[in-house]
Amino acid sequence: MLTTLRAGVRLTRLALHLLTGLTTAAAVYQWISPTRRLMLKQRWSRQLLGCLGVKLQVRGTAAEGLLVANHISFLDIYVINAVAPAAFVAKDEVRRWPLIGWLATQTDTIFLERGNRKAAQHARTRIVEQLHTGQRVAVFPEGTTTRGDRVLPFHGALFQAAIDTGAPVTPLALCYLDRDGRRSEAPAYADAITLWQALRAIVSANGLVARIEVLPPLPSHSSDRHHLAAHAHRAITHAASAP
Repeated sequence: MLTTLRAGVRLTRLALHLLTGLTTAAAVYQWISPTRRLMLKQRWSRQLLGCLGVKLQVRGTAAEGLLVANHISFLDIYVINAVAPAAFVAKDEVRRWPLIGWLATQTDTIFLERGNRKAAQHARTRIVEQLHTGQRVAVFPEGTTTRGDRVLPFHGALFQAAIDTGAPVTPLALCYLDRDGRRSEAPAYADAITLWQALRAIVSANGLVARIEVLPPLPSHSSDRHHLAAHAHRAITHAASAP
């Protein structure tokens, strides 16, 4: 009974928060400075985690350049934005998610259509443009989600944008923990789990913690994309498996 009540309250708070975000994006987001956009994105993401009952735990220092992270949940985007707001590279199907898809479209998301070379080139061009101006861009180089029990091999293609611009690559290690500090699969959006099922698991959890570790940046100027991807993968795998 308590779990059902908790979930209902959190879903109500989430709905109101999404409406606030949609209104803000439609009314002011396109008309304010990039710095102000990042501030709004960070504050809104932190508030969203609070609506869902998720505590944020941060390790490490500032993240810059191309941010690369392991991918467990749709929640990863907001965890990263709560710490280092960035333009995200997302799969094209995110556009079709209710409310969140429209919001992502309005907030600097770079969509990548799988199997479309022209679309991939356009995405790389946009990433390069963002990095050239000193803005952060975040990618999930696994290309899919896991339950958080492993880190899949990284695709190296998008690392080329960091090499082309000389921007550092900052690895981010994500994991989710329960109230006792054990790894939690509640937020996992993998296998046959639907978005709604993942959301229900999150709002029903008690004491869920999202831990993000910002690892030391990797220089991109003296490496090729495959070695850079492998180095980032090793760093994230080690950190994500640590207690």
